[in-house]
Amino acid sequence: MSIFVYGDNVDTDVIIPARYLVHSDPEFLAAHCMEDIDVDFAERVAPGDIVVAGQNFGCGSSREHAPLALRACRVSCVLAKSFARIFYRNAINIGLPILECPEAVDGIAPGDEVTVDITTGRIENRTTGRVFAARPLPPFVQGIIDAGGLLSWIVRSEEAGLTGGNAI
Repeated sequence: MSIFVYGDNVDTDVIIPARYLVHSDPEFLAAHCMEDIDVDFAERVAPGDIVVAGQNFGCGSSREHAPLALRACRVSCVLAKSFARIFYRNAINIGLPILECPEAVDGIAPGDEVTVDITTGRIENRTTGRVFAARPLPPFVQGIIDAGGLLSWIVRSEEAGLTGGNAI
């Protein structure tokens, strides 16, 4: 597991450059994810890796391609001091786990070993021994993340007979 640390105001055009938005294939997007800020990111990122960033991660234009590219890279979660609201919403809608925790961001460095429990918000830097507490996602949002995104959550809910009429 690797940690990729970035600064403030990482915008959606840095996460996935607009020149690639003519494609919607997640694997294609993953191959170009973060290349304008970290040219080797797509080659170095591995399943379970974590992206750590400063304030306002995902600012800029509204494009769900940005969290989709990170998820297609198999990033396990994004920790940030704060997220742009539309990125936050898009990340949940496509099933990318995200947590806000400024203290953890300040307490994590490249090369640290970190574990994150998305359900409880517990973040442990195993390198330093420090433990941080992010506010966990509300249970219904965690359900969307667990389902792999909003569309999968709706399908599961309908199959379970939990929707219909004005239930949603």
